[in-house]
Amino acid sequence: MAKPIRKKKIEKVIKLQISAGKATPAPPIGPALGQHGVSIMDFCKKYNEMTKDKGNIVVPVEITIYGDKSFSIKLKTPPVSMLIKNALNLTRGSDRPNTKIVGTLSKDQLSKIVDIKIQDLNAVSQDAAKRIIKGSARSMGVKVTL
Repeated sequence: MAKPIRKKKIEKVIKLQISAGKATPAPPIGPALGQHGVSIMDFCKKYNEMTKDKGNIVVPVEITIYGDKSFSIKLKTPPVSMLIKNALNLTRGSDRPNTKIVGTLSKDQLSKIVDIKIQDLNAVSQDAAKRIIKGSARSMGVKVTL
């Protein structure tokens, strides 16, 4: 008779946003992981290896810490605001979103952002995902053409 497979006990799940390939033991990473007894350098090496080809973007990461102080890493897609800024070559959104427009997002650019982000969105269809992205763009002072 085979022994039952036991899953590791999850102690904590930590969510951070870190620049791709630039994880260091400095705050916020060091204190967030250190208080749970995780090897910070092991995390930094593993994260930097996983994200070295992503360029200069912020990659949200979900770190699951287990009872034996081991961890697993799950990468998420970049924030919508960052994808919009990259698509339009913006440095920041508008300081007055309803009155000052800083750029215009085309239908093709919107579709590309939806294709990247749909796996992390709480949307059941492409149209629902597009509405979510349009709302984010509007709050940044970006006009969306149809």
